[in-house]
Amino acid sequence: MALKQISSNKCFGGLQKVFEHDSVELKCKMKFAVYLPPKAETGKCPALYWLSGLTCTEQNFISKSGYHQAASEHGLVIIAPDTSPRGCNIKGEDESWDFGTGAGFYVDATEDPWKTNYRMYSYVTEELPQLINANFPVDPQRMSIFGHSMGGHGALICALKNPGKYKSVSAFAPICNPVLCPWGKKAFSGYLGTDQSKWKAYDATHLVKSYPGSQLDILIDQGKDDQFLSDGQLLPDNFIAACTEKKVPVVFRLQEGYDHSYYFIATFITDHIRHHAKYLNA
Repeated sequence: MALKQISSNKCFGGLQKVFEHDSVELKCKMKFAVYLPPKAETGKCPALYWLSGLTCTEQNFISKSGYHQAASEHGLVIIAPDTSPRGCNIKGEDESWDFGTGAGFYVDATEDPWKTNYRMYSYVTEELPQLINANFPVDPQRMSIFGHSMGGHGALICALKNPGKYKSVSAFAPICNPVLCPWGKKAFSGYLGTDQSKWKAYDATHLVKSYPGSQLDILIDQGKDDQFLSDGQLLPDNFIAACTEKKVPVVFRLQEGYDHSYYFIATFITDHIRHHAKYLNA
């Protein structure tokens, strides 16, 4: 599949690149960012996927999180896709910030008019990795995933729905129990329909209750002063309780004074890169 390079910038000895391609799953042009550390010049490196939150594109993470130095040091290729299909001319896709464009929620939509294009789950777990494996010096057997907010939800469900596929998972302020929060109810009813039993297939708190899988060491950072935590959008306590019940290891760190922003992410990003490197470079 043809990749068109949009940009390339040297950073900490590696290269931060952005590409565009025609997506089969999403039936539109999609952009993704990929950071190639210096080690990628001489051999295959592990791949770490980042999923961004509501309203974001591939640009937010690469320009605001400050992850490059740690990725360079640990020799990780880091891939950051966009958060939804773009320009599909679907009626209503640009009417609100938390549904449609920039708000794909990492699900495969089953409802009209969304089901043709809004297939971010399959894009992130199947199409994009195949594209990365075919075009970049990565080791397909060493792959992990992390994300923020809606993307934290995405990272958790991708790992929980695919035991053994990802070596590790982490999240910043993830939407942990979307079937019970306003963002999730709005998105899931639009993309997945009114049958709420179908929503549970994309809810980390429900997925962990039936997780059969291989060892999964989860790291979550949450800002204590996050407005969306107090608004009941994130519901991490429900997820922690489910993990505890199922004896799935999770490290949950409530960070005093931090909010939902990229300032928070930039503060702890090195810890997360290190968390993944421990498993990816083992």
